[in-house]
Amino acid sequence: MQTFDLKGANVRELNLALHQQSADKQEFLVRNPNGKHSVAVGAIYASRIDIDGHVGYYCAGMNQHATITVNGNAGSGCAENMMSGSVRVKGNASQYCAATAHGGLVVIEGDTAARCGISMKGVDIVVGGSVGNMSAFMAQSGRLVICGDAGEALGDSLYEARIYVAGDVKSLGADCIEKPMREEHLAELGELLDSAGMPAVDATKFRRYGSARKLYNFHIDHAGEY
Repeated sequence: MQTFDLKGANVRELNLALHQQSADKQEFLVRNPNGKHSVAVGAIYASRIDIDGHVGYYCAGMNQHATITVNGNAGSGCAENMMSGSVRVKGNASQYCAATAHGGLVVIEGDTAARCGISMKGVDIVVGGSVGNMSAFMAQSGRLVICGDAGEALGDSLYEARIYVAGDVKSLGADCIEKPMREEHLAELGELLDSAGMPAVDATKFRRYGSARKLYNFHIDHAGEY
């Protein structure tokens, strides 16, 4: 295991090591991140990265293949534009968590702030707590699981992403509606919760939300909803 103590080493040294071919299947321990930004950005190999503490903006952005764990809280843009692999935050995450992410699994054990999963394009996001306003705004594909409550305008301008919420939803965004929870959705949700390490959460308590598909193309009858 390679250890980077960010009291002495800088973030650039860490990220450079993660980009080298020798990083494949290696383990990295990051100590004293102390809220620094861009920690473990652009990891492109199947390495394991454990971050012991809180991180700032854009941690684990553009991740490919790596398994990244933050033993603390994460600032804005955690796992932004992630392609594959997994990112787990043991605490809370700030705004636009996993924005534009294309694949992989993001698990936030606590809460997230506004715009969680904005413009998501295939990623699976499981939030153990609640999410803020405008989460899943313009989400195109993928799945967002919220074990707590959701803020205002959930799923605004949603495309084909699926949203599962166990708690209360303050309001739905334009073109987002509640949909029936069928057996296949319960099975899908159960698998996601298992993958996220939350098998004790009861899938039957969730409701499903998706696109009403009225805003795909401009129609004058729906002009007031844009």
